[in-house]
Amino acid sequence: MIFKEMVHRKLNTISSILAVSVGVMLSVSLILTQEASYRETKRIMRDMGFNVRIIPKETDMGTFYLKGFSPHTFSEDVIHRLAAQEDISYNHLVATLQRELVLDNMPVIVAGLSGELFPPGRKKPKMIHPIQLKTTHVGYQIAKQLSIQSGDTIQLSGQDFLVARIMPEKSSIDDVRIFTTLVDAQQIFKLEGQINEIKAIDCLCLTADEDPQAILRQELSKIIPEAQTYLVSEIADARAKQRRMVERYTRFLVPLFVLLCSFILAVLISVNTGQRRSEVGLLRALGYKGWPIGFLFLGRSAVLGLVGAVVGYFAGTRIAIWFGVKIFQVTAHNLKTMPVLLLWSILITPVFTAIISFIPAVIAVGQDPALILKPD
Repeated sequence: MIFKEMVHRKLNTISSILAVSVGVMLSVSLILTQEASYRETKRIMRDMGFNVRIIPKETDMGTFYLKGFSPHTFSEDVIHRLAAQEDISYNHLVATLQRELVLDNMPVIVAGLSGELFPPGRKKPKMIHPIQLKTTHVGYQIAKQLSIQSGDTIQLSGQDFLVARIMPEKSSIDDVRIFTTLVDAQQIFKLEGQINEIKAIDCLCLTADEDPQAILRQELSKIIPEAQTYLVSEIADARAKQRRMVERYTRFLVPLFVLLCSFILAVLISVNTGQRRSEVGLLRALGYKGWPIGFLFLGRSAVLGLVGAVVGYFAGTRIAIWFGVKIFQVTAHNLKTMPVLLLWSILITPVFTAIISFIPAVIAVGQDPALILKPD
């Protein structure tokens, strides 16, 4: 009987399914793109660079700010101690050893980089370009002033190194750096097993007013008392604010879409109920109880919700993937279907549409059939 009525009133049925589908479609596409937006934001903010710097405790900060690195060192074992911690608020650990050197009468900074280390269970895509032993990545200004090209050989403290890459111009101190492996830098400066900084990214995602620096310092002071820690606040604060903006934006839009589509659906259900007023009166006059008639209304709404959920899920997924690939350039390959959303749509939407139709159904079956069938 439910399906016969739906076929009989095709326009209202199609309109109702369309309203449900639009609601589910918007919600699904928004959830999918929100996940993509969150990943994109994390990747872009991550690419702003490391925002946690761990240096020897005896370092004078004035000298550190002036030179860009500490003249003191500590044991390379420190980074392995940090990487072994499970409950800690950082990731992407890189040990460095930096010192000044003169290359063909030009002062440069040689920076040896370790591979990235990750705390247990926090493996992420790597941030830095891997460097092979006895090779270098040369800063833009060094290459420009000394006419160095990829494939050339340069000498650092009497050792030959292949230039594997010329770095793009960054308009920063990196333009006068030569990057090599940590092992090579330790051999160049005869500081085997020593480093002078560990770079990392904090995982707190807290704004400056929440004082994430104090939290990090408290955590790390227990593990590496021989070091001091500071947070590059501008980068950390920008990262936290951007992530929270994306989250708040989604929490605003999803309820708005659901509310709008619920209103449209409620209007269509009310129209359908009004159109069936005489049928309700006739069924009541024939002796049918209120609950079987109410079941017809609720059942119809549940069926509409089920159909709309399926249509909306596939339409929303298609739209999100189609446009998301064009919008999210960095993480587009991670934009995929989420079958769990189909399950939730099928479970929630029919219940939701039945609830919306409950009040009109109660009003309809509660009326006196004599008044309904009475001629105007």
